[in-house]
Amino acid sequence: MQKDTAIFSLINKELERQRRGLELIASENFTSLQVMQAMGSVLTNKYAEGYPGRRYYGGCEIVDQTEQLAIDRLKAVFNIEYANVQPHSGAQANAAVMLAILQPGDAILGLDLSMGGHLTHGSAVNFSGKIYKPHFYGVTKEEGIIDYEMLEAKAREVKPKLIICGASAYSRDIDYARIRKVADEVGAFVLADIAHPAGLIAKGLLSYPFDHCHIVTSTTHKTLRGPRGGVIMMKKDVENPFGLKDIKGNLRMMSNLMDMAVFPGTQGGPLEHVIAAKAIAFGEILTDEFTTYAHQVKSNAQTMAAAFTNRGYNIISGGTDNHLMLIDLRNKNISGKKAEQVLQLADITANKNMVPYDDKSAFVTSGIRFGVAAITTRGLNEEHMENVVDLIDRSLMNADNETELAAIRKKVNELMSAFNLYPELG
Repeated sequence: MQKDTAIFSLINKELERQRRGLELIASENFTSLQVMQAMGSVLTNKYAEGYPGRRYYGGCEIVDQTEQLAIDRLKAVFNIEYANVQPHSGAQANAAVMLAILQPGDAILGLDLSMGGHLTHGSAVNFSGKIYKPHFYGVTKEEGIIDYEMLEAKAREVKPKLIICGASAYSRDIDYARIRKVADEVGAFVLADIAHPAGLIAKGLLSYPFDHCHIVTSTTHKTLRGPRGGVIMMKKDVENPFGLKDIKGNLRMMSNLMDMAVFPGTQGGPLEHVIAAKAIAFGEILTDEFTTYAHQVKSNAQTMAAAFTNRGYNIISGGTDNHLMLIDLRNKNISGKKAEQVLQLADITANKNMVPYDDKSAFVTSGIRFGVAAITTRGLNEEHMENVVDLIDRSLMNADNETELAAIRKKVNELMSAFNLYPELG
């Protein structure tokens, strides 16, 4: 068979791009080599609709074992009783949860996208805002932290069937117990979407949501440092608390509702090669090395935030408890869109992002989001954060100076050359 030189040439170019630059997108990370090897394995050839021991196809005796290993390891990571590792993404996991426990038109309550929330938490352009009736809470204008009083007042007003906690651009810990208290008052499920901070939660560095939230979803990349994918989890498998019934009118356990919502509800055959890669990543999370990594992520983020603050940058909420920070650039007279473009010229990758109470559109934005999970995987520590922030600041302050940006790009490339990415790939 003829080798596809066009695609493999592009893959090699992407490897070089990742190697030479500073990767600061908060939702990205670098998997281990063995995670990538599993994703490119013969498991991609196997169709396996159903679940271990309950498949609709023959020849699943091996993939049953790999999927069960992923399930068992994920349970150990978070000390839980139920896990579904089949969702193709975090968005798919959230879609399945909503299909399992909601009816079209049911009210849901989530953090507003413009305040740091996620598309799948009720955005009008997403399935969650089209199928269900979305309501939102936000953050305080003064401090930039979740406005729990607004959340509670809104929950009492609209009586949602589901309250979603979690965010894509929020740097502080979340009070899950307080949210569960108001949910119980209004008769709502609580879904914690921990896609961003999951790796820190796994190591006890942030609040544990499983004791307070009925259901927890996550992606498996970001701070979990696995392949791109999603999971659904619960602390205990219990009879559903609101008497939900399946399509035959039978009361079911929560696990049954979740499993049926993933398959056949929203997905067909699972990606067993990705599930095997998830199993490897979950095994890595159980090691002492990952514990050290998680602590380093948190320390790097706090050091980076302090360095930005010292240079007069306005970090929403004043700092960070997790791996990311959202910066309002208005006092620096540059938009998020422009900042993203400028940093790209310096081989620094980040993403523009709306800030709370933004006066610019989502296509322009007043903010930019940084995360340290990927550069921490590369080996950078607190000593490097001052240099990284200096390179970012110099870039933004010389936004229209191509000569200076080229010089900064050279400095970035020199810095990252000391932290070789995937040396095994040549």
